[in-house]
Amino acid sequence: MADTPNVTVLRETKLTRALHTAIRDKAASRHQFVTASNRLTRLLIEEALALLPSEEVTVETPCGPYAGCRLPDEERICAVSILRAADCMLGEVRAMMPSVAVGKILIQRDEETALPQLLYSKLPPDIAARPVLLLDPMLATGGSAVAACRLLAEAGVPPESIIFVNVLCVKEGLQAMASAFPAVRVVTGAIDPVLNGSKYIVPGLGDFGDRYFGT
Repeated sequence: MADTPNVTVLRETKLTRALHTAIRDKAASRHQFVTASNRLTRLLIEEALALLPSEEVTVETPCGPYAGCRLPDEERICAVSILRAADCMLGEVRAMMPSVAVGKILIQRDEETALPQLLYSKLPPDIAARPVLLLDPMLATGGSAVAACRLLAEAGVPPESIIFVNVLCVKEGLQAMASAFPAVRVVTGAIDPVLNGSKYIVPGLGDFGDRYFGT
């Protein structure tokens, strides 16, 4: 998107369309929803990791030299989940990188005002020195994501070290992020057209956390 240059949208393939179809279908079983969203999350995390700074290295294969690169060790990366829906994404991150550092932020949207309320946070003490994968499956108004980025910035994390990973978003949320934190990079599965009067993404997929956790 020209006005949000730091946004990476997962490349659409038949596989990604099928996964989106599964999680958007209101008739999908919880098992189908969980399985498809986990697979989609892994694709998004791989895309986000590819944005991290890399080091050019040459290694020896059994048959000769290979010029490649190395990403930061997983012990140096921090994954921060915006509770509770992002915990499903965090599970996939930890399956991929068991030694990743973990942070938690609890932000709830006031159902009357739609404004974010920070209720809890627990971050690694050295988070300012780590690249951060900020996780939240849905980016609607952008209020929760902006509040989380503000908290990370207050903890000393440079905005350019934050990669916000989400499954689904709308342009309104992306613009809110770009306005508040233009250096934060966003990796998303898809950009939907609009929000409805209740600030839900349309066509969207409903409440991600409720569908994932069966509540």
